[in-house]
Amino acid sequence: MASAARVAAYKALGACMEALPERVDVAIAETIAQTMGRRHPSARANLSDNLRHVLTTPDVAVADALLEEFIDRGFRGYGHYWAEGAKLPALKKSTVTQRFAIAEGLEHLEAAKARGQGIVIALPHIGSWEWGGSFLDSIGLTMTAVAEELDPPELFTWFKEKRESIGIRIEPLNEHAGTVLLSTLRSGGVVGLLCDRDLQENGVEVDFFSERVTMPAGPATLALRTGATLVAAACYAGPGRDHFAVVTPPIDATRSARLREDVLRVTQNVTHELENLIRRAPEQWHVLQPRFAS
Repeated sequence: MASAARVAAYKALGACMEALPERVDVAIAETIAQTMGRRHPSARANLSDNLRHVLTTPDVAVADALLEEFIDRGFRGYGHYWAEGAKLPALKKSTVTQRFAIAEGLEHLEAAKARGQGIVIALPHIGSWEWGGSFLDSIGLTMTAVAEELDPPELFTWFKEKRESIGIRIEPLNEHAGTVLLSTLRSGGVVGLLCDRDLQENGVEVDFFSERVTMPAGPATLALRTGATLVAAACYAGPGRDHFAVVTPPIDATRSARLREDVLRVTQNVTHELENLIRRAPEQWHVLQPRFAS
């Protein structure tokens, strides 16, 4: 009964967000998220530590007042992300396309598509990757992504259906995911992987904002094994109701040593690109879990 009630609650909330007038939904979500961020010390402490790493330079530590401002903006951005994601299934494809103010580096994806060996897109939890995925679908680059399986399974099925309705193919993060992704790439398809968190705790150790962390090896491994073009990308919210995407030039993923050494090298290069993407809009990096050992 509890599981059924949870699924029903998510569905009801999703339907409500789809029905609300645009910007009203975002305003409500931003207010709720900022309020919750001030009432949950652990989540606030996690975001504070994560943003401190982003905003601190080798020579200057971020001021406390500025950090607090970014934390509040970060929680508002998290609410913004959920509201816009919930609204997407109710929008026309033409609306999504019209709301891309710019897609910087789109030529890298077009060249990779012409090359025909598949594309791996390394993504940080920035802005709204779902908006980016929906936009890619509208220009003929349908993306396959993996997502954590949810409890109960009916909830995962609902999330999967919602994301696939906006043009993103979703595969569960399980023992079969690797096979599906390899097949997608070998047929010339697009794979998008959120990779700024090591969810399975089996990643490789790299430098990330001047600290040692583990990062998922998936993007590097897939590119090295298939010859697919590897890029990093982010889809940012703003200005206004619009969005803008940034795609990096291809990251070198040619074999040069043993596979493990190549995976480490390429993952570190991916991580540097993720750092650059996060620095563009730190307040839109919505990772509320502890990311750094310190």
